[in-house]
Amino acid sequence: MSQAGQCFHCGLPNPPDSPYRITYQGKPRTLCCKGCEAVAQAIIDNHLEDFYRYRTEPSANTQDLIPDALQQIELYDRPEMQRRFVRNLGNSADKPQEERKQASLILEGIVCAACVWLNEKYVSSLPGVIRFQINYSTHRASLVWDNSQIHLSDILKAISAIGYIAHPFDADKLESLYNKEKKQALYRIAVAGIGMMQVMMFAVALYSGHFHGLDNNLQTLFRWSSLLFATPVVFYSARPFFTAAWRDLKRFQAGMDVPVSLAIGLAYVASVYATLTRQGEVYFDSVTMFTLFLLSARYLEMQARHKSGRIAENLVKLIPAMTTRLIQDEQGIIHQEQVAVADLQPGDQVLVKPGETIPADGCIIKGQSQVDESLLSGESLPVEKQTGDKVIAGTVNSLSPLTIRLQKVGADTVLSAIQQLLERAQNEKPRVARIADQIAAWFVGFVLLLALLTAVYWYLHAPDKAFWITLSMLVVTCPCALSLATPAAMTAASASLTRLGVLVTRGHALETLAKITHIVFDKTGTLTEGVLQQTGLQNFSRLSDQRIQQIACALEQGAEHPVARAICARDHSEPTRVNAHEIISAQGIRGSIDGQTYYLGSEEFIRDCLAERQQETFADTIKAQVDHTHQSIIYLADTAGVLAQFSFSDQLRPSAQAGIDAIKAMGIEVLLLSGDNPHSVAWHARQTGISDFQARMQPADKLARVKQLQQQGGIVAMVGDGVNDAPVLAGAQVSIAMGSGAHIAQAHADMILLSGDLNHLAQGIQKARETTRIIKQNLIWAVCYNSIAIPLAMLGWVAPWMAAIGMSGSSLVVVANALRLIDNE
Repeated sequence: MSQAGQCFHCGLPNPPDSPYRITYQGKPRTLCCKGCEAVAQAIIDNHLEDFYRYRTEPSANTQDLIPDALQQIELYDRPEMQRRFVRNLGNSADKPQEERKQASLILEGIVCAACVWLNEKYVSSLPGVIRFQINYSTHRASLVWDNSQIHLSDILKAISAIGYIAHPFDADKLESLYNKEKKQALYRIAVAGIGMMQVMMFAVALYSGHFHGLDNNLQTLFRWSSLLFATPVVFYSARPFFTAAWRDLKRFQAGMDVPVSLAIGLAYVASVYATLTRQGEVYFDSVTMFTLFLLSARYLEMQARHKSGRIAENLVKLIPAMTTRLIQDEQGIIHQEQVAVADLQPGDQVLVKPGETIPADGCIIKGQSQVDESLLSGESLPVEKQTGDKVIAGTVNSLSPLTIRLQKVGADTVLSAIQQLLERAQNEKPRVARIADQIAAWFVGFVLLLALLTAVYWYLHAPDKAFWITLSMLVVTCPCALSLATPAAMTAASASLTRLGVLVTRGHALETLAKITHIVFDKTGTLTEGVLQQTGLQNFSRLSDQRIQQIACALEQGAEHPVARAICARDHSEPTRVNAHEIISAQGIRGSIDGQTYYLGSEEFIRDCLAERQQETFADTIKAQVDHTHQSIIYLADTAGVLAQFSFSDQLRPSAQAGIDAIKAMGIEVLLLSGDNPHSVAWHARQTGISDFQARMQPADKLARVKQLQQQGGIVAMVGDGVNDAPVLAGAQVSIAMGSGAHIAQAHADMILLSGDLNHLAQGIQKARETTRIIKQNLIWAVCYNSIAIPLAMLGWVAPWMAAIGMSGSSLVVVANALRLIDNE
């Protein structure tokens, strides 16, 4: 032990009047610093006081004494550790002092929906935790916290304090947890199965002895033998039920494991008492039987959860661990080196060989090949790629080597954005799920009250039946089916749609998509491929065609619209500096080049920019030059008048007509609202069979039309891809962005059509309707089952073994019904 004036923990001298103290063996102990105080308190709080009794010398530093688990948790606060799994969200607009961070966690120990509810309730109440949501199917949690108030290690310790283990999400770690969970479940089932078989043999002998007579010594032998085989079943196989129940009761909560544990525990204790006193009945057969049934049901449910979870988690595993980076030495010689993908930086050049996975987003600078994007887009055919084309992380190079200059790495890649959107959708709960969770939370308490009333009634009227009737009452109820009804179906449907290339990014999307009455399409990049090609340049000025093209490209620099890409693809000169650059959404662009103001945009935009006399000349030019075909046309002008006319063509998506026909066959009204010229919009509408269409619509006009439909009682879905679609996407009840569209459009979308196939969109609507139908079936089943089973059990018409089968079967029915959303494709 330390002497006076020395730190109790490390033995170094204490400062005068040290404020750092702990209590050890009932006596105050003084310490030299805050670090020693924290570590010593952690050791005592974790019941490791014997360390101070048996140590031979004071610790050299505080780190030597931190238990491994605590030390590992503290490591997660380090910036270099957080770089791989934590996103910095920055400061919120309303609370600039906050330092918001987001992380994905895996939770161990989740066994039912009540566990999810307990963790969400407890962690969300911690000061500094902004949001904490858990997906029951994958056991993944989305955490957002204010790092200025609470650290990640504090949150992980708080979760540990209520009996669960949380750590940063890792795909390989998740797979190992799945395997560990499966192995433990099989061990417990094996012990329960062997124990039940042995106990049932003795039970048959005891039951037959009631009718044919059985020697008392043999009866005692059979009872003791049953006790011998039932004990490991209760203390090993049924241990998860007791652990979860105790964890709930410590938090003054009542999960579904509380009535289950009461039933198993009471039946076992009563049977032991009857065996010791040789009086009363034994229930070892019922104990082992419903332990086996419950474990088997949870195992099947776990397998179903893993199955649906793995489909979504496959996205995480697309990124390789290592890749080949190209480096140039001082002599200009290129060398290859194997590096971790996590160490890549924007600007690095990597070599991707045939069969290898592209590690980050970038641009091909050498080579030509085919790239398999099926796991991201749902398209089975490889995509041709050549020098200058962009590639995204997680796709597979199929044919020949590619040299790629990286542009976005890590959390900035398209794949990472998809993962974050998918995680957000899985963690957001639809309205029907929130209602079911609230009902289930009260349901267990209601069941325990009914069980108490049942026990009192039967004890007063038929004491010999009171115990087993109460036992059946506790076992037969199934609150888990209520809580599982919605998340099981939503997870299965989302996983199935992800495999199709339809990414659900909001929890409410499927629920609302199933109810839509109208669907509104933009034209360019939605009904069409969005890969515009400049087919014509009509020059009305004295400037050369090359200069006209150069000016137009300069104005379009940085824009994501297909028109901008088409114009700039025809200009290979050095970028021209533009001053006073202004983009007017869905209309045009204004900018100054070498002191001259230029305008590039639609007919209306150019007309509004010109003086009255110039407008008349412009109108005459349009009448002479406009092409009454499906081509898109924009104009370039300066302050003196119109300079040139640009024509563009775009291919209709091969799936457009079939997809629109399939959507219309579901009774959904289809509209086409576009900012393009009337001739082009009308032609595309005729080709796809859309009768309700409007042209030359600005974003505000589109939004007004959507609002009009909503005011008439319509539930509207909007499909778009451009920056100009962002306002109307935000205004629709369900917004769907194309996978090739602008990032701002995707950020406002509830769903993303990664595949770009409108047939997949039709299938998504059909899947949403199937999901809603299955959720209703699950909820009806859960309510009907409990409404029938509980009264029957209270009347004494349900034996304990029947109750175990019913309770297990109820959860299995819900999960199996939800899995039809994956299998029936």
